[in-house]
Amino acid sequence: MSQEDILRYSQTVCDGLRDDDDGLRREVLAHAGNRWSLGVIHTLGVYGQLRHAEIGRRMHGITQRMLTRTLRHLERDGLVVRHDFDEIVPHVEYSLSDTGLELLVRLVPLWTWIVGNVDSFRASRAAFDRNNPEEEPN
Repeated sequence: MSQEDILRYSQTVCDGLRDDDDGLRREVLAHAGNRWSLGVIHTLGVYGQLRHAEIGRRMHGITQRMLTRTLRHLERDGLVVRHDFDEIVPHVEYSLSDTGLELLVRLVPLWTWIVGNVDSFRASRAAFDRNNPEEEPN
């Protein structure tokens, strides 16, 4: 694919996001692309169907409240399925939906690209920080 083709395709995708009357596309992109959602999607993809606490144990740094919010957003967007076993002691597990699994498959090349380019990112950040000492990184 030529650079011109890539740019034309990119513009088409961006137009689709911009023409989003109810904001759903941008909202799903924000939910599915945030730090905790990516972690939940990865965790469920690697370990399969898990209980809330099991997901939390595998995701370092996430609070119970944030995990609950993230699972609710992902469930609402159709990326995660909640399985309620309707037992006397409540037993709920979560798994990826087919759409969630498709998202995971599409994320792997991005993660691979990031891992493969980490040295370049570090060098760029070091050069930027040397040339812009007054700016604080996020």
